[in-house]
Amino acid sequence: MSTFKQYSVLPGFNLALGFTLLYLSLIVLIPLSATFIQTAELSWPEFWATVTAPRVVASYRLTFGASFAAALLNAIFGLLVAWVLVRYQFPGKRFVDALIDLPFALPTAVAGITLTAIYAGNGWIGQYLEPLGVKIAYTPLGVFVALTFIGLPFVVRTVQPVLEDIEQELEEAAAMLGATRLQTFQRIIFPTIFPALTTGFALAFARAIGEYGSVIFIAGNMPMISEITPLLIITKLEQYDYTGATAIAVVMLVISFALLLIINLLQWWNRRRNSLA
Repeated sequence: MSTFKQYSVLPGFNLALGFTLLYLSLIVLIPLSATFIQTAELSWPEFWATVTAPRVVASYRLTFGASFAAALLNAIFGLLVAWVLVRYQFPGKRFVDALIDLPFALPTAVAGITLTAIYAGNGWIGQYLEPLGVKIAYTPLGVFVALTFIGLPFVVRTVQPVLEDIEQELEEAAAMLGATRLQTFQRIIFPTIFPALTTGFALAFARAIGEYGSVIFIAGNMPMISEITPLLIITKLEQYDYTGATAIAVVMLVISFALLLIINLLQWWNRRRNSLA
């Protein structure tokens, strides 16, 4: 009996694992550890007073609330955009498809300045909205608009390949068996794209939490009203309050990790349920 030895173009497991751990340590683990070490210089009462100050809590509320709302909106409309790009042919489709990636390539500061110019009181759109009582620029609503803008590509590019791989024969078979369009979507399409949709939501949510450049121009940065947490961290660094900045950063890290863990557990539970079905 002839033996077959499997070769790989990449290094062996031990060497590849060593490079992986070294890279992750230099890029992720050591910087995060430094944040916790710097924060440890504070006593517990000092830490608690820093991270629960009214101004800080207001920034948490705006940052996480606007990030969650923007990611949720992107999950809904990102699915619709991906569906149109996959299932329909129309003039300018390639241009629209390329336009989805614009927030990836556009510098965040340029995006913030552009959104401010559009939605300010004298902007192209803002001049028509403010007389109706809808003010976007320099309000929390402006933060939501900016976070929605930068998060859309994550959902579209995550869901789009999954939609392309769905066999339309399954939908045709469901239709022949008498299923309505809603039933076909609920029982065939949605269970297939749900893991990708939650992944896109998580990516958009994570990006929005740490977003800075595209928000500070349109937010107005008013304490207790439209001040995001990343800006508050930058402010403390400029004031040489390094322990205060790292304390707030640690809280953001813990909350973000907990939310992403919940989303990953939801994905695992959905995959396990589908495998048992």
